[in-house]
Amino acid sequence: MRPALKQAVDREWARKTTTPPDEGGDRRATNGTTTNGTTGNGAATHATDTNGAPPAATAPAAQDQTQRRRLSDFLLTEGMITTEQFGVVMAEQKRTNEKLPVLVVRMGLMTEDQMVDAQSRHYRIPFVVFPEGGIPPEILRLVPAAIALKHDVVPIGRSAGALTLAMVDPTNLSAVDDVAFRTGMRVFPVIARPSVIRQALDQFYEAQKASLANALSEAETEAGAVAGIEEQAPNPLDLRASADHAPVVKLVNMIIVEAIGRGASDIHLEPGERYLQVRFRVDGILQDVMTPAKRLEPALVSRIKIMANLDIAERRLPQDGRIKFRDASREMDFRVSVIPTLYGESVVLRLLDKSALKLDLTQLGFDTWSLEQFQTAIRSPHGMILVTGPTGSGKTTTLYSALQTVNTSEIHILTLEDPVEYNIPRVNQVQVNEEIGFGFATALRSFLRHDPDVILVGEMRDLDTAQVANRAALTGHLVLSTLHTNDAPSTVSRLMDMGIPPFLLGSSLRLIVAQRLARKICEDCREPYEADEADLVAHGLRPQGRGALVLSRGRGCPTCTFTGLKGRIALYEVLPIAGEIRELIARGADAGAIKKVARDLGMLTLRDAGLAKVLGGVTTLEEVLRVTAE
Repeated sequence: MRPALKQAVDREWARKTTTPPDEGGDRRATNGTTTNGTTGNGAATHATDTNGAPPAATAPAAQDQTQRRRLSDFLLTEGMITTEQFGVVMAEQKRTNEKLPVLVVRMGLMTEDQMVDAQSRHYRIPFVVFPEGGIPPEILRLVPAAIALKHDVVPIGRSAGALTLAMVDPTNLSAVDDVAFRTGMRVFPVIARPSVIRQALDQFYEAQKASLANALSEAETEAGAVAGIEEQAPNPLDLRASADHAPVVKLVNMIIVEAIGRGASDIHLEPGERYLQVRFRVDGILQDVMTPAKRLEPALVSRIKIMANLDIAERRLPQDGRIKFRDASREMDFRVSVIPTLYGESVVLRLLDKSALKLDLTQLGFDTWSLEQFQTAIRSPHGMILVTGPTGSGKTTTLYSALQTVNTSEIHILTLEDPVEYNIPRVNQVQVNEEIGFGFATALRSFLRHDPDVILVGEMRDLDTAQVANRAALTGHLVLSTLHTNDAPSTVSRLMDMGIPPFLLGSSLRLIVAQRLARKICEDCREPYEADEADLVAHGLRPQGRGALVLSRGRGCPTCTFTGLKGRIALYEVLPIAGEIRELIARGADAGAIKKVARDLGMLTLRDAGLAKVLGGVTTLEEVLRVTAE
């Protein structure tokens, strides 16, 4: 540890140990901050104002013995253990050489929570729980895996040059010194439950150390310290040779396996001027995973291109491909997109997991009324059903589920997609190819001569496609397609803006569905809490005079990477086109008028559907507000 930094830490700790212990009040803290003390205006102080620790000048071995004795005296004085029990503990300690807190808990004399609370009060070090939103990757990267695993410590926060360090053993000065030396920051120890810290270590460090970290290290070693490779134009033969090196192949495979294990939907490789960033999209949110050396970029991108049968020599034009990857007993498909950027080629792999595809409409998230309306519409002999929402909102899953519901031996189904994501038995799926002039409108005209009962059009991108689809719906075919609009009523306005006459829309439209995906509360760390109905009413809930409510949230655990949210469910806004709604469309009414009448007739908006999921304990209010911003 650098002398100046060590002296600063010593002075700070010496000052802390002269502070009289505060035996009252709650020493627990959340979100990486502590609540032991308050400022003059009553605000909770940071760990720098409350951490108590032994003077750093004391020799570690002597300090350990002193603190062990003091902790035992504290436990005896507080009546937490008896003298007889203490004698048994000391005898066991001589045999196993384990630390006192570990022994007492292992022997069942105190619970883990009781021991942590006793240590917190005795050492005057705050007792914390981990941040509900998870520990940011940039904080975790401050402490190398080797040090974190060696000392059982996890960094949980940073403020003004100080690092808050959650520890199993708050008397371990060696751990504090190691972290301070490596980070160059002041370290303020806090205590957390050992089981929580070890779970976090397994989640954040152990797996990375055993897999991704090793693979990355091997690949970087193999690549060598080559400077400025991003500024060169490598020979295609050199690119292929580097991409076929075992460490590069292993690293790409480990990235893919890790993404599958985390349940990611996308893998991003994003080049910067001096770095390459790898990120996963999990439950709709991007997460930083690793930052390989810039010199690995050509080899990694080339390896992915080879797997996707793309041209490794072409670095100026976008390319699209597909990868089949077998993991244990599963076979995964990946849709690959490569585009040139300022500092290199950006690669995105979309994971298409057939085993995770839910084709049961009852499992997607429809409320009872909306599901009934949707099932009625897809069993109609003709008409147009539109599913709207942003990219990644689950439209494909909803449409495939609808097809699976009506997919019988009596029905001829044709789909037109770009690209075909999942194969459905007994469905004729066609992929467009704009390069040869086989676009949506052209293919759709051919479909009408192919005796279909049901037609799925991947997306209505232009007026020509919309007109042909509308004509098909009016001539005895059931047409399903997608659009990008914010809600169901505005879809009508969008089609009118594209040039479809209102009177034709009124006749052809059968149902419009808008949808979003919201993250669900993690089942492994779900907990109830009290809220007031007024909090939900302020965000659109129709008041019913319920007063106090019991809602749910996730407190965070390794399963959900300490976010409290795991998995996703769809929120649906279903607009049936019939009666008064059909008349409004035929007259060219605006979206506002259509929405008002639809709500009077029973339609739930996206926000209504989300709030119903909050009341049902499926998701949180914050998540609903995030995906249904108005």
